[in-house]
Amino acid sequence: MSALPLATLLEDLVPVIRAAGEVVMDIYRTDFSVRGKDDASPVTAADERAEALIVPALERLLPGVPVVAEEAVAAGRLPAIGRHFWLVDPLDGTKEFVSRNGEFTVNIALVEDGVPVLGAVLAPAIDRLFLGARGVGAFVEQAQVRTPIRCRRVPAEGLTVVASRSHGDAAALDAFLAGRTVAALKNAGSSLKLCLVASGEADLYPRLGRTMEWDIAAGHAVLAAAGGQVRTLAGEALRYGKPGLDNPHFVASGAA
Repeated sequence: MSALPLATLLEDLVPVIRAAGEVVMDIYRTDFSVRGKDDASPVTAADERAEALIVPALERLLPGVPVVAEEAVAAGRLPAIGRHFWLVDPLDGTKEFVSRNGEFTVNIALVEDGVPVLGAVLAPAIDRLFLGARGVGAFVEQAQVRTPIRCRRVPAEGLTVVASRSHGDAAALDAFLAGRTVAALKNAGSSLKLCLVASGEADLYPRLGRTMEWDIAAGHAVLAAAGGQVRTLAGEALRYGKPGLDNPHFVASGAA
């Protein structure tokens, strides 16, 4: 892997993810069609065209580092994973995209030894770009202004919990939250949930359903850079490069 500092790499990633966001928005503004993949999840031309832009750009940034991208994997193209690899979800929250609520994201993460060390999450419809890297910090960029973000300490009135808008088991969430002081429950789509914890707009994101590594790695990197963590229900740090690339249930949290 190149010896590029993570701070430099993060800056190099910004024009790539912004260009992918423009591709996504070009299609969002049309009467696009929706198809089903083998796992019955929806896919659009936005997923495919954004991925076609991102993958070669990452290969130029870090030659020789494999790129694991959702649509390529769905088509049976999974590269061999080593110590370093990219994880790409070109359109996270396709259901949000289809319903046109704006809560979809483009996700790019760099993983090192099972840990997401750098991430970029762009919500192009609402103009929010979240960035984070180990040793660099976390930021949100909106209206061309970049602001540092940090997880907050839980307020005295209780937790703000964020949950999935399109995938959720209300009974399981209620059982998980039993005994905790909850001040508010927010719904949000895609990896925005992790970023809301990173920016101090929420305190806890329990995910009690299936996710894939590319769904959350970029948001995880932003959250970690903002002082938060993602752990399994057994309390272990969530790691990447797992067989099958699917995640166990997990909890993302801010400052202790």
